Amino acid sequence: MREVKGFLCYIALPLAAVLALSVSAPAQFSDPEISTTPVHNTAPLRPPAGARVAIVEWEDLECPDCARANGILLEAVKKYNIPLVRHDFPLPFHVWSFQAAVDARWFDMRSKRVGDAFRDALFAEQPTIRSQEGLRRFAVRFAEQHHLRFPMVVDPKERMTALVKADYALGQSVGIRHTPTIWVVTNRKSSAPFVEVVDRPRLFTMIDEALRETAQTGH
Repeated sequence: MREVKGFLCYIALPLAAVLALSVSAPAQFSDPEISTTPVHNTAPLRPPAGARVAIVEWEDLECPDCARANGILLEAVKKYNIPLVRHDFPLPFHVWSFQAAVDARWFDMRSKRVGDAFRDALFAEQPTIRSQEGLRRFAVRFAEQHHLRFPMVVDPKERMTALVKADYALGQSVGIRHTPTIWVVTNRKSSAPFVEVVDRPRLFTMIDEALRETAQTGH
């Protein structure tokens, strides 16, 4: 199953549930009771040390809606100078997303900046990549552009594979049901330390509110 243009990429569900989601997905954003993720583990929904506010995202590099969301997330990070914490959540029905996450970790090992640039470039080129072979051609070309040599065997000891699986398991513990799942998170210790972004045009307003609230509380 593949994400249909205009919809989120959902974890594999029974056919009846998938059809129901496809019909109702646009309306879900108007009802927080339906559209927000029931959070079971709140620990990952905190900003990095030293940050008052951050964006936390679980993404699938093959998910078209993740690619659409990426631009506004990058714009927000640049405008507000806040961290973007990315977690891998490769969905099992996508052909090359798991390997793409492993490849991204390889670039992370060279430089976090290069790893992030790989993800951004991959989202931009996503419609042209239709197979594992196409993904590898993209990764080799990207490595060359950054004066790196992409190896024939990317993860021989499966260390990066373990990192991707750990991110996926962390997402499951939180309660992730689709990609992208995005939160604006704060360092507040009181009520509402995080809020899910289900209406992306409101992202900047949500960040403004989070920055104002954390400033008012002295955090």
